[in-house]
Amino acid sequence: MKNILVVSVICALLFASCTKDKSTDPFLVKKGQIGLLTDSTQVKDLDMIFTNDSVVRYVAGDEFAGSVNSIEVFEKGGKKLLDLSPREALDSTSVISSITIMDSRYKTDKDISTLSTFKAINDSYKISKIDKLIDNSLVISVNEIDATFTIDKNDLPAALRFTTERTIDAIQIPGETKIKYFMIHW
Repeated sequence: MKNILVVSVICALLFASCTKDKSTDPFLVKKGQIGLLTDSTQVKDLDMIFTNDSVVRYVAGDEFAGSVNSIEVFEKGGKKLLDLSPREALDSTSVISSITIMDSRYKTDKDISTLSTFKAINDSYKISKIDKLIDNSLVISVNEIDATFTIDKNDLPAALRFTTERTIDAIQIPGETKIKYFMIHW
C-alpha cells in the first residue's frame, strides 16, 4: 500500500512539473506584466531579468531637455525583442513606463501578437478607443491589458485613408488589417 502511495505522489509531481505554467512564460503579455517584467520592474533589474539576452541602453546627449532614454533588448543572436522606455531618464531606480513589443513570440493570454489582425483584437478584447495620428496611423487602445495597437492607415481602404472625419469606428476597419506596433503602457 505504501508503494502505491509513493508511486502516486511521484507521478503527480512529474505531471505537475511537465505542465506549462503560463505565469512564468517569458513571452506572456497580460495586464501589469510582460514575461518577467512587471509594472514595478526597475531599470537596474533588467540585466538580471534578461540574463540570456543583451540589454542596450542608449544615453542621449541632451539630458538637460529631459529626454527619456530608450533601452533595447536583443536576443544573443541579434533579434530585437523589446524597446523599453523608463519613466525617468538616467535613473536606475526608475520603473519602465512603456514597452514596444517587437518579437512575435510575445502573446497575450488570448494569443494576440504582432502578427495578429484587427479582427483578432476586436474579437478578443473590448476596444476602448480608436485615435487617428498625424503620421498616417490609427491607434487602437485596449484598456483591459493596458495595450495599444498601431495600424498603418496605408493598409486601410482609400475611404478611410483620406477621410477628414474625426472618428473612425471599429466596424469601418477591415478585419484583415495587420498590426504595425504593439505597445504596453504602465
